[in-house]
Amino acid sequence: MSKKREIPVFNQPIIETHCHLDYLKDSELNEVVCDAQAIGVEKIVTIAVSPDNLSTVRSLTQHDIIFGTQGVHPHDAEKFTPETAQEIREYGKADKIVAIGEIGLDYFYDHADRAVQRKVFEEQLAIAVELNQPIVVHTREADADTQAILKNFAPQLKRKGVIHSFTSGLPLAEFCLEQGFMLGFNGIITFNKAENVRDVLRATPIEQLVVETDAPYLTPVPYRGKQNESKYLPFIIEKIAEVKELTVEQVLQYSYANSNRLFDFT
Repeated sequence: MSKKREIPVFNQPIIETHCHLDYLKDSELNEVVCDAQAIGVEKIVTIAVSPDNLSTVRSLTQHDIIFGTQGVHPHDAEKFTPETAQEIREYGKADKIVAIGEIGLDYFYDHADRAVQRKVFEEQLAIAVELNQPIVVHTREADADTQAILKNFAPQLKRKGVIHSFTSGLPLAEFCLEQGFMLGFNGIITFNKAENVRDVLRATPIEQLVVETDAPYLTPVPYRGKQNESKYLPFIIEKIAEVKELTVEQVLQYSYANSNRLFDFT
């Protein structure tokens, strides 16, 4: 493992666009938030993944800087019921709920039947259209079906959204970028064997990327192996700057503006 160094602190604000605060086990919430604020994080978006944590995410947004989403991850697609759909519809534009997600397809783990995943993805996309909310998309080993489904819905999704933790192929990236979606990048770009993701990053316009941790997962080098937290975002920002041959200040400026635009923060 690389020698650990202090977390850099920049003089511009950062928005954490994707994490799972209710999954953090090694730290208290207030500690996580304080540590994030200490390195310049201004807002944190914590992401719903299951019928079981929709209300948990809503309760977390009572904290000043925490915002949330409502949606069911493809892993839990088989738990999606009409009641779940109604709950997402009811709270999908609640105060501080900024997107419908995490929704999509995962053919890598196949925790849910693929036909069910597609149906639930489409149902939640329809809710996003109905509520005029952006989407937060998870896709893994499902490029063709993700593109086909998004192609049907993208024209109706006025506010588009983000393909988070992008690890798919360049053709899907190019399609999503052409449709106006953002791509989310996290600690994966610091991993030695992730040149494919860095290639996508190089092809992504600076106006269409946002930064995320996906905490507690995917901790960036040099803290890989520890529980991930929003406080590690500066390492991701530095790596984006290196890969795209930009200054850290440029990455901070654009990722912040992009995040504000994505989630309609004012």
